[in-house]
Amino acid sequence: MKVRHLSIYCLILIALTSCKSLSKLGARDNSAAKSTARKSPEKVEFLDQIEVTPGAVVTTKHKTSTTNARSAAQPPTTVSVNPNAILVSGDIERASWLQLKYAVVMDATVEKLTNIPLLETIDKWWGTKYCMGGSTDNCIDCSAFTQVVMRDVYKAALPRTAQEQYDQSEKINLEDLQEGDLVFFHTSGRSISHVGVYLLNNKFVHAATSGGVMVSDLNDTYWQPKYRGAGRVIKQPDTTSAGK
Repeated sequence: MKVRHLSIYCLILIALTSCKSLSKLGARDNSAAKSTARKSPEKVEFLDQIEVTPGAVVTTKHKTSTTNARSAAQPPTTVSVNPNAILVSGDIERASWLQLKYAVVMDATVEKLTNIPLLETIDKWWGTKYCMGGSTDNCIDCSAFTQVVMRDVYKAALPRTAQEQYDQSEKINLEDLQEGDLVFFHTSGRSISHVGVYLLNNKFVHAATSGGVMVSDLNDTYWQPKYRGAGRVIKQPDTTSAGK
């Protein structure tokens, strides 16, 4: 009987040991499965109807060229030009460039610079050095320069000296200044010794002894105390090309 009980006890012990082994094996299998599951790549979803080209993303089924995509990404800069402005050269691109250039110089918006012949005349003479009595491309004085501007842009004739131009112009108040009016200064001996052409935004163009043909500001600490008044001249229509 004792041998029989001992045999039964051994069988039970063997059975329990086998169950623990099987449990460990199962745990190892599950761990391996989890490890495999972690290593598997995640599911990637792709969006339909999307085509990627360098510099652009197009959400359409139609093909789009790279050139068109770049054009859409970087639209060209456009500058509006007043159709009423007379283009001496007929070159719209040059007119737009001059507007941009002198908008910076005059601290004004491009839309306000519609007198293209005036901008072309200023640009032609820009930087020409000053010399007393000069009236050429090499050097010019202030009153000769105003003669050139009024003749070429506004078709108006002016006398030669700054004092004579002051005497023959219609006197106007500072707040009434318009483009093409004359501004006068006292810089030396005579009562009126310097003259320029008013532009806009307190700016005027003139031939200065210091820097030649340039644009200055009426509120400048040098010019403001020397300002003596403004004058307006009668501007005639251009009749030189009539009948040609």
